[in-house]
Amino acid sequence: MKNQRAPTVWSQFKWHIIFFVAVAFVIMVSDLFAQNGVRYIHQERSLYRNIVVTEDSNRRCMRFTITSRIGQNQSCRFLKNAQELVFPYAKMTLSSLLVQDNPERILIVGLGGGTLPDTYSSMFSEAEIIISEIDEAVFRVARDYFGFRETEKIKVDIGDARVYIKRAGLRGEKFDLVILDAFNGEYIPEHLMTVEFLEEVKMLLPDDGMVIANTFSTSRLYAAESNTYQSVFGEFFNIRMSGTGNRVIVASMQPLPDRNTLEDRAPGFKRRLTPFGMDVTRFPQYMSRNINWDTSQRILTDQYSPANLLNN
Repeated sequence: MKNQRAPTVWSQFKWHIIFFVAVAFVIMVSDLFAQNGVRYIHQERSLYRNIVVTEDSNRRCMRFTITSRIGQNQSCRFLKNAQELVFPYAKMTLSSLLVQDNPERILIVGLGGGTLPDTYSSMFSEAEIIISEIDEAVFRVARDYFGFRETEKIKVDIGDARVYIKRAGLRGEKFDLVILDAFNGEYIPEHLMTVEFLEEVKMLLPDDGMVIANTFSTSRLYAAESNTYQSVFGEFFNIRMSGTGNRVIVASMQPLPDRNTLEDRAPGFKRRLTPFGMDVTRFPQYMSRNINWDTSQRILTDQYSPANLLNN
């Protein structure tokens, strides 16, 4: 009889442990945020991560925690002006309009709080925008706490972006712009960094298509990632700015414009991009085609993709 009762007792004990750990996590995060004047307003555990929503007097943020206690902000919106972009990487992404303008069909990998879909929709109201997001909980949080909404033009596909892109390619679909924004400071989906994956992305691009990737400016991954993109797309713009750990890769199916062309185009975009809190005329200086990495580093493949080991 003792052996029959033991699993029941253990099961009850196990769930008590899980409950107290969850409560302790919420209390710990709340206390740490409160010390910095940040109010904790939502937390939930999805299949993939802890999702935390915080707010201070200036902005509301979504952050993911996977391996660390606090994690990093993945998406933020200003409370008084939700249109203004908070993060430099989002402005770096928009500066790619100097390379290609007026996309009619856009694929964004990674939803976050919905900042990029909302921004591109406000600029290109007739564009069809599809967001591939693996975590349904992120979609719910973006909707409930960041005002994100699906429309006739903006749709969210819940699932693995690698699967979506592979199937879209087999269907012969094309996207003028593909934005890869699925990485965070704690974890990189390694299968979204390989040569094979980028070749699948390339299949989606028309002759004037463009791919943008938000990634990291400093890590052992930098050279391997750069060589991988170069092997698929050739020359690309490497956008880096001081004060941010992000870099944005911009690769085009067309030859990249030179610095003078970027500078000539920038004034025409200045008024359009000012509402997002950026002066686009400053950005050509950050858009480099120089190779500043070790070209002997091994490229990433489906058989060799230790991205999370290299990203430190």
